[in-house]
Amino acid sequence: MNASSYDYDLIVIGAGSGGVRAARMAATKGARVAVIESRYLGGTCVNVGCVPKKLFVYASEFSQAFKDSSGFGYTVDNKPSFDWPTLRDNKTIEIKRLNGIYDGLLNRAGVDIIRGHGRFVDEHTLAIEDRHISGAHVLIATGSWPTKPNVEGAEHIISSNEVFYLETFPKDVIVIGGGYIAVEFAGIFNGLGAKTHLLHRGDPVLRGFDDDLREFVSTELEQAGIQLLYKRQIAKVEMLTSGRYKATLSDGTVHETDLIVSATGRHPLVDGLDIENAGVELGEGGQITVNEHYQTNVSHIFALGDVIDRVQLTPVALAEGMYVSDYLFGDSPAPVNYDLIPTAVFCQPNIGTVGLTEAMAIKQFDRVEVYQTNFKAMKNTLSGNPERTLMKLLVDCDSRKVIGAHMVGESAGEIIQGLAIAMTAGATKDDFDRTIGIHPTAAEEFVTMRSPSRIIGKEVEDD
Repeated sequence: MNASSYDYDLIVIGAGSGGVRAARMAATKGARVAVIESRYLGGTCVNVGCVPKKLFVYASEFSQAFKDSSGFGYTVDNKPSFDWPTLRDNKTIEIKRLNGIYDGLLNRAGVDIIRGHGRFVDEHTLAIEDRHISGAHVLIATGSWPTKPNVEGAEHIISSNEVFYLETFPKDVIVIGGGYIAVEFAGIFNGLGAKTHLLHRGDPVLRGFDDDLREFVSTELEQAGIQLLYKRQIAKVEMLTSGRYKATLSDGTVHETDLIVSATGRHPLVDGLDIENAGVELGEGGQITVNEHYQTNVSHIFALGDVIDRVQLTPVALAEGMYVSDYLFGDSPAPVNYDLIPTAVFCQPNIGTVGLTEAMAIKQFDRVEVYQTNFKAMKNTLSGNPERTLMKLLVDCDSRKVIGAHMVGESAGEIIQGLAIAMTAGATKDDFDRTIGIHPTAAEEFVTMRSPSRIIGKEVEDD
């Protein structure tokens, strides 16, 4: 059958960031496109991920800002009070506004939005309740879903999804996990006034990030008042008659709390797709396996974003969506560059990072210069806030290229975005050194670190 024999040239399952981008761009190139969505337009990021989380982060930072203001001459006559329903409901209003924007983007591009749960009937046909539609190509962009510990009483544990709609704000909370989602939510709860415990089976937090950042952030989290419960896991949860919960940990200790939030990771969301009817193969982790063109083992079925479990970041899914639309209906698609993906963690203080960690650099390069500084930001000198800033550059000794840039401190994500552009363009340490700094800023430190803190690598070890 040729493409015109099908109802659509492209059917997209999932209206998250990547799916919407692919659908919209394909439609603007003249393709007949439908998007199937069973929950909400915008996917995890807009509804229960990056957007509402960042709004909560902003809210959580005000408590420290009120304290800091006194050093600059401000007097707050009454202790500031926080009203959870106001934040929660204002966030929901903003999310609904964004849902409407996504709806408008798809409609103006001529994409058909089909509400309901899509499942494969065969490799070209999808069923949405009693309706069947066919597509020459199908794109699976269903994203991921939070995981929860498989322990007795797990029904009393919520995921990050439910945090955004809590009826009441807890006085005491346990956050399970040590990744960026757990660290961010621990910072949110702590900043909004809850006594916060971060339960992590490892030590320290943020496995996969640069080790110096991990140690630094752990210290800053404790200093901010978050209790770190390392090398322990949740073993059992019981609901008490008071409505609180009793959490028994793997070391036998018991904690009473108002709320337990699991932030231990996410799994690819393929449940209910009946994907076996299309013959699409899954990897060992339940992810959909794809080639460099995001094709599955069934050549006309594609997948992208969290469901392929490469890099679970919204901008990456957007880039993948653009590639798929160009590959199918355009020309000269630009491959997604996974080598230099800037990342931010919106804890307090913020983290921004791009390029290699020190451990990665040692494995890939013979000699690497490490430039590192740790200081109290100017803003904190008058406020008395003990929070510090860490900055780190990694430079290949042979090419002089900057191969890693890392920061913990205020506006780290904003600053690292600019460095990511420079590094993508191939900037060297000499380029950084020739750049005039903006004074007084924290960012200028990245162009004024002249002497390496140390040199690492194979040749150094041999000396």
